[in-house]
Amino acid sequence: MGLTYNETLKAVQIILNGNNVPNIVGNAGIGKSALVQELANKCHAKLFTTVVSLSEKGDLSIPVPPLTSDSFIQTEQYGKLADVQYGYSHTLIEIITYAQSHPNDDIYWFLDEFNRGSQAVQSELMNVVLQRQVNSLKLPRQVKIIIAENPDSTMSGFERSNYSVSDSDDAIKDRTTRIIMDTNTDEWLKWADSAEIHPMIINYLGNNPDMLIQSHSEDLHPTPRAWHRVSDNLKQLEKENLVHTKLTENIIAGDLGVLVAHDFIAFLNKNRLTLNLDDFLNDSDIDLKNSFNSLDEVAKNKVLFNLISQIDSENKLSSTIARKILLLINLVSPDGQYSLVLKLNNQTKFISKVFSAFKSTEDIEYSNLYNKIQEIAFIEFR
Repeated sequence: MGLTYNETLKAVQIILNGNNVPNIVGNAGIGKSALVQELANKCHAKLFTTVVSLSEKGDLSIPVPPLTSDSFIQTEQYGKLADVQYGYSHTLIEIITYAQSHPNDDIYWFLDEFNRGSQAVQSELMNVVLQRQVNSLKLPRQVKIIIAENPDSTMSGFERSNYSVSDSDDAIKDRTTRIIMDTNTDEWLKWADSAEIHPMIINYLGNNPDMLIQSHSEDLHPTPRAWHRVSDNLKQLEKENLVHTKLTENIIAGDLGVLVAHDFIAFLNKNRLTLNLDDFLNDSDIDLKNSFNSLDEVAKNKVLFNLISQIDSENKLSSTIARKILLLINLVSPDGQYSLVLKLNNQTKFISKVFSAFKSTEDIEYSNLYNKIQEIAFIEFR
């Protein structure tokens, strides 16, 4: 049974504190690298990363000729090795140099995509993981190793995996603690809100939590990392007014696969912003009111929420925008207003931003909007 992101974070920390080597196993794109970076930040550790799948045999222990006396590094406490630029040896020099200048600081050496390297590369790293030694070089005591792997079909629960991996040596399996990392949509959505992921993606995955990751699709398939790319691309498409074109579906399909992209595009079309941000900013008050009043009550609420969510995520709040938002809120029914404010409070930071803007500027437009929001919020208690 897999662990969520936060559970994996805690498990890895416990294993490291027990002076053991955690092996994080999970599908590509679920956040293994981000997790190690967060743990390093949390524990004030210096992080060094080696992508094993990009390495060749000899990077660790065979120097590249020609070598001069300047090519060798003699350390004070840990031995002698050749400085092969951009290979493992250079990473080791950086690690040891840091260890000598920061003897009391923890150092994390993250060996990412460990089982996607060749058997020869994995064998080279065996002594590092098992013996903490490369030839005559010994790793400093404060260096803690973390491994990450993609699943392979020999692992329990991953029989249908089709990653191009090399089986890990039994000695590695015996000397490391395997942690299965899984995805949790609720947890990811909380992160997505703080990371300013596009609100339409948050809404879609809130309604379709199983779509966060589809590991066994034959086509390209969604992953948390893929959804992050979709968010960035969707924001760019909106800036260029290209959201409702064929280009959008092709770009999104390049991240999510055709089937999921088609479903997401259908969701976008069904819930699209009838008033896009440019129209909202540029239309006169009369044109804006006429466009908005042409919608039914359900559509008004949906359009206004999506519009405000976009303003919130792109940090575009201004005095003019505050005035126009209040104009549209006043065109929504009392029940619709209450529902809107409730969603804004639970799913965005917009209300707190309006309050902060009012306190820092005392602008009348911010004051009017914030007072209206307060009035709506307390209507239930009258």
